[in-house]
Amino acid sequence: MKIQGLQKMTLLDFPGKVACTVFLGGCDYRCPFCHNSDILSMEAEALLDEKELLQFLEKRKNLLEGVAITGGEPLLRNDIEELLTSIKALGYLIKLDTNGNHPDVLKRIVEKGLVDYVAMDIKNSPDRYAPTIGLKTFDLSKVMESKEFLLQGKVEYEFRTTVVKELHDEDSFKEIGPWIQGAQKYYLQTFVDRDKVMFSGLSAYDKEEMEKLAKIVEPYVQHIEIRG
Repeated sequence: MKIQGLQKMTLLDFPGKVACTVFLGGCDYRCPFCHNSDILSMEAEALLDEKELLQFLEKRKNLLEGVAITGGEPLLRNDIEELLTSIKALGYLIKLDTNGNHPDVLKRIVEKGLVDYVAMDIKNSPDRYAPTIGLKTFDLSKVMESKEFLLQGKVEYEFRTTVVKELHDEDSFKEIGPWIQGAQKYYLQTFVDRDKVMFSGLSAYDKEEMEKLAKIVEPYVQHIEIRG
């Protein structure tokens, strides 16, 4: 497997764990606020392969507790299950980041015990999903299926939304709240503009505004927090 990036240590990407982050190229979304726009293609330049990653993880066994797998969209990879199995065999906990558009793969790897924590993006309220992910139209049924599966609590999970002033407003969260009702954890992530963001001119809400948006969703979820 081609691997597009490796952050050798992080205290942020896997809650409560000392971890590394593995970046896999390829994504079926084109979110205008994406920080990893350089690896949206499955053919994005690879920095290492699976063998090299596993050699790195073997050497870091006494330093790292977990591996965060992100993208792009990791569940697009046909061999993702094999990679997760190899990482698990080394004794690591695994966190998966996903956009939720591949419920069949998500269910399979959870039921096989190949992931310990799932972070699924809730990009926006249902009626605003397509423009928020950079598409003209979008069938939300698979995202709905993934969301419902995670709500069953078969694996530890979080939902999260990167909040962009040009894409989200109070009405967004008035719809998101009931949509994810009962969720264990929901995070509002403050948008940060970077060189790799696909489109310029996007902006973030300030802390006070973010807190106001969080209050809208708070009655519907068990825990809500602002990141960034």
